[in-house]
Amino acid sequence: MDLAELRTERFFEDKNRAFWILQATGWGAYFVVRALGGLANAMGLVFFVPTLISTTTGFSLTLLMAAVYRRVIKMPPMWVWTVSIALVALASAAFSVIEVWAHATFYKPGWRPEGVEFLGAILLDVAVLGAWTALYFGVNFYLMLSQQNERLMALSSQATEAQLTMLRYQLNPHFLFNTLNSISTLVLLKQTDRANAMLSRLASFLRYTLVGEPTAQVPVEKEVESLKLYLEIEKMRFESRLRPSFDIDPLAAKARVPSLLLQPLVENAIKYAVTPQEEGAEIAVEARVIGDRLVLKVSDTGPGLNDAAPRPTSSTGVGLANTRDRLAQAYGPDHRFELKTNASGGTDVVIDIPFQRELAKEPTA
Repeated sequence: MDLAELRTERFFEDKNRAFWILQATGWGAYFVVRALGGLANAMGLVFFVPTLISTTTGFSLTLLMAAVYRRVIKMPPMWVWTVSIALVALASAAFSVIEVWAHATFYKPGWRPEGVEFLGAILLDVAVLGAWTALYFGVNFYLMLSQQNERLMALSSQATEAQLTMLRYQLNPHFLFNTLNSISTLVLLKQTDRANAMLSRLASFLRYTLVGEPTAQVPVEKEVESLKLYLEIEKMRFESRLRPSFDIDPLAAKARVPSLLLQPLVENAIKYAVTPQEEGAEIAVEARVIGDRLVLKVSDTGPGLNDAAPRPTSSTGVGLANTRDRLAQAYGPDHRFELKTNASGGTDVVIDIPFQRELAKEPTA
């Protein structure tokens, strides 16, 4: 919203106040123009009296017209046009009668208008009241359209927020089932210390994911903290087979991203790189700022995309497809999501988004 739109919005915050300001200003300008026109035509100061009467008449008539328009403005267009044209015609006739009478009484005392002579000013009055009517409906339709746009934007925002909430909460059950299965196995094996440690780390991770707002954006450094919590849990399952590393540029650490954006990418790498290989795999998380862009990369040393059972490139349950949807919701077309084979034969997932440092509040860890 630019400065002019902001000022317009503030001016019309109180519609009643805005109406009286515009009404007084408009008819004040009408009086000044008519009075100056009389002086320019050498009509003398006495011309001010009929001009003042005409201005007062126009001011009063438009107040009555506004009262009628307020009741018909939401009717079907045919009724709005019919009532408006009829009202302008009647008001213009009354305006002309009073204006001609005032002119004859105060400026030309010897003249006594009769019959159709009272409509001598009707063309000017139709133009004035027609312009006033057009301005009235123009302003009110503009305000109604603005209110409708605000409602549509609010509904769109609510729909987007609901969709983002749904997408983020899809992450938790998928990971939760695996962890609970591992804890159950440890309990059956009577490895209570390890089971208790895993439960404690799971509680810390869930506290981060569930307490924060699903649509919030967090610094990359906060995202990495939550990712380390997640990997600590997974390392208890895979032990030395899972070898994570982080390379986060200090500037990139301050960039803000949708919360839990990287978790499904790492989960996907564990599923397709660590799980199927006896020796496991390395998983590297990188973050860089290049110009005005933030580039995030999750790499693994797994079998890659050309394995006999390659990982899907368009959907991986609630993993990659979920991330694509969240990026589309958060950035529209201003993002890049790429899946490719890296030099080691594994897979790189690259995200390129705008570099932003000040946005929504962080969730409480």
